[in-house]
Amino acid sequence: DDDDDDDDVASAMASSTLHNLNPNAERMGPQASLHMNLQAAKGLEDVLRTNLGPKGTVKMLVGGAGDVKLTKDGNVLLREMQIQNPTAVMIARAAVAQDDVTGDGTSSTVILIGEIMRAAERYLADNVHPRVLVDGLEVAKRAAVEFLDKFKLDINVTDENPDREMLCCVAKTSLCTKVRKGLGEKLTDMVVDAVLTIRNQQEPIDLHMVEIMHMKHKSEEDSKLVKGLVLDHGTRHPDMKKHAKNCYILTCNISLEYEKSEVNSGFFYSTADQREKMVQSERAFTDERVQRVIDLKKKVCDGTDKNFVVINQKGIDPISLEMLAAEGIIALRRAKKRNMERLVLACGGQSVNTVEELVPEALGYAGEVYEHVLGDEKYTFVQDVANPRSCTLLLTSGNDHTLAQMKDAIRDGLRAVKNAIEDKAVVPGGGAFEIAAARHLETEAKKNVGGKAKLGVQTMADALLSIPKILAENSGFDAQETLINLQEEHEKGNVVGLDVATGEPMIPGMEGVYDNWLVKRQLLNSAPVIASQLLLVDEVMRAGRNMRKG
Repeated sequence: DDDDDDDDVASAMASSTLHNLNPNAERMGPQASLHMNLQAAKGLEDVLRTNLGPKGTVKMLVGGAGDVKLTKDGNVLLREMQIQNPTAVMIARAAVAQDDVTGDGTSSTVILIGEIMRAAERYLADNVHPRVLVDGLEVAKRAAVEFLDKFKLDINVTDENPDREMLCCVAKTSLCTKVRKGLGEKLTDMVVDAVLTIRNQQEPIDLHMVEIMHMKHKSEEDSKLVKGLVLDHGTRHPDMKKHAKNCYILTCNISLEYEKSEVNSGFFYSTADQREKMVQSERAFTDERVQRVIDLKKKVCDGTDKNFVVINQKGIDPISLEMLAAEGIIALRRAKKRNMERLVLACGGQSVNTVEELVPEALGYAGEVYEHVLGDEKYTFVQDVANPRSCTLLLTSGNDHTLAQMKDAIRDGLRAVKNAIEDKAVVPGGGAFEIAAARHLETEAKKNVGGKAKLGVQTMADALLSIPKILAENSGFDAQETLINLQEEHEKGNVVGLDVATGEPMIPGMEGVYDNWLVKRQLLNSAPVIASQLLLVDEVMRAGRNMRKG
């Protein structure tokens, strides 16, 4: 009791000291601040726990303007949700950072932080000092990361034909937690083929070279991978062809329009003839450029059945379009800069910036170019290319909600395949790693720790077990019974995860359920650190200066 009195006196003094310094300061004592942190972590976890896994539920976010978003993706939820509590904001930021680094694992991060706090709460209620728990958590974190390196499975992705089956398993595991199963399987092949198309052994994978286009028609099942490019605009002249085969593609960044001078300038003339001459000379400047393009077309296409397509990043004015159309050239203007990079990778050739560079070697090639009109929107397909290093994922659906879900899922799926290729390793999924790691912490890691810090290791082990438990809950099975069955299998030496369809233990390799090694590693490195920092908070003061200077 004396100790408690001392604490009260100390905190009262701290409070009054702070009050002297700043009369407007608000302050929370050690008990209250710890309680707030625990409640915030558990509260945020309770929001996201039902989302975990392929059988998770969907959340409906309603914006201020009444717009509705349906999502299962933890990352989307945390980015779009308005969170007021400072502790919850901190956890949400850590989870969103996890997504930025690895592309997946946001819900798991929030759940693991919440569960560490929940497990720690029991010991804190028994007067265990938070510092002791934090020391144990640190040991447990290191032990779990070391165990992860032993537990991972190496996969072959180095030679020309990588283990596509394994990459499909990783992508499917990631996608099926974001969209329904049938659609997840459909998107899996598209995602894996897209990454393998843009992969170049010598360079890191650049996922920006996969264009994601969405068209609001037909059903989700009609989504496809286009080995080539889909542009979201069409030709600007009614006489141009809408469909062409065997096309030379000129990718250029040349202005084919009459340009005003960039500085304010005036032209003075005294007779109508002078004005006429000036207009003609200005026009001749642009016409000469267009003529250069037409000359190149004649040089490579005359006497053959080949067609010529110009895709320009800058503008083409109506007169130039007329000249090009008269020659049977298909011209598109104002293409996106990113698409110019993709075009060169998809069709070959190189991007031309001046008319002096217009040579046959700069041309790319596509087997087919055609325009697709959908309502008011026009899409141009450039496909049947010889050696694509860039591609387009074309997503179709009848409604915006599904399109948004598919887009978020595709982004995570692409990152999952990229991570698997770069890690050259995967981790058995379905909660298999979490159960094995918890067992390792309880049996091996505890031996290396003395005293009360063992409780910190136990906290981490209990928190890891929550992931298979929540998977079982979300799939409609008894959490405790399922967990015990899984642990019994692990004690026999079998690496098993949870089969969400039956609730029985399953071998991840048989079902093809694999997680990314990078995601698990990031999860184990970040969650215990954030939880430790929150446990060590013993005072919350609202006395800081305004951080955002006006």
